[in-house]
Amino acid sequence: MADNKKIFEWCVIGAGPAGIAAVGKLLDHDIPAQKILWIDDKFKVGDLGTKWHNVSSNTTVQLFLDFLNECCSFQFDERIQHFQIEKIDPLNTCKLINIVKPLQWISNQLSQQVATYYGMALRLAINGRCWEIAVDKHKFKATNVILAIGAEPNRLGHMNVKEIIPENALDYRQLKQSCRNVDSVAVFGSSHSAIIIIRYLVELGLSRIVNFYLSPLKFALPMEDWVLFDNTGLKGTTADWARENILGKMPKSLYRYPATKRNIRTHLSSCDRVIYAVGFHPRGIKVKGMVEVQHNAHNGIIAPGLFGFGIAFPKQITDPLGSREESVGLWKFMKHINNVLPIWLRYAP
Repeated sequence: MADNKKIFEWCVIGAGPAGIAAVGKLLDHDIPAQKILWIDDKFKVGDLGTKWHNVSSNTTVQLFLDFLNECCSFQFDERIQHFQIEKIDPLNTCKLINIVKPLQWISNQLSQQVATYYGMALRLAINGRCWEIAVDKHKFKATNVILAIGAEPNRLGHMNVKEIIPENALDYRQLKQSCRNVDSVAVFGSSHSAIIIIRYLVELGLSRIVNFYLSPLKFALPMEDWVLFDNTGLKGTTADWARENILGKMPKSLYRYPATKRNIRTHLSSCDRVIYAVGFHPRGIKVKGMVEVQHNAHNGIIAPGLFGFGIAFPKQITDPLGSREESVGLWKFMKHINNVLPIWLRYAP
């Protein structure tokens, strides 16, 4: 158990991919391992490892491999164990379980070096130029804190229709168990996740699938040295399926409507199940003196010595044509912390 009487130099809250990257990069910047506290309730690669492992990625295997090999402290090139992801064509996508397994191996290695505590961080407060972190019934202190706390799926709360949670909807076998062929299922959204779910429902042979959307489909388009709609556009086989079955000949069981109040009122009432694939919001954590925990979307700073990182606090990017997106993905997280950590190291309370 980590020493709760000690003042750590750094505390990383969260052990998903962003938390793993944060701990690895702190070690790479010569922060002594004994001065780093790592807090998580499971240490199972976050939601990626516990909820989303059976989902198809929209990231190429090569970018996953780049992430695994980026940190010297990961010691990935020194491993004896080999992983399935190394046998997959680097230009292909894969099931997320293939990146979860090596990430778990790395997490285990890092956990043996730094101080760890299994628990849920609930509150933070600045006191005497260091942060107090309330975890279950214990309190820890650290000069600097990185919040890599992950995010929860958004829900729209149409209470009269039974919901299929996104992690089940994105797992083909779980989805099959969650609905019947005679069911009418509504899907909110038009993102990568929404289109995967709609494809699964069509393949399962459901009698009626109703898709409510706010905007037309977007497709990622590689340019010379950048990608149009890199973070919001459909990619790979999901993009191919959407072109063929939504922009092309739509399956007879699929109905699509703009998500107006009138359309929702008219068509949702006849549905047996509903699935929300409408983005994420940061997992909750309270910081004393803050009404809402907000980060600078370019450098991740929340307050002196307090930094947001990962899917809960993504970097905002502007493409060469001026479009703004939130940059989410393992390799994107790694590139971001490479840029901002030198600032964080100097921005203490």
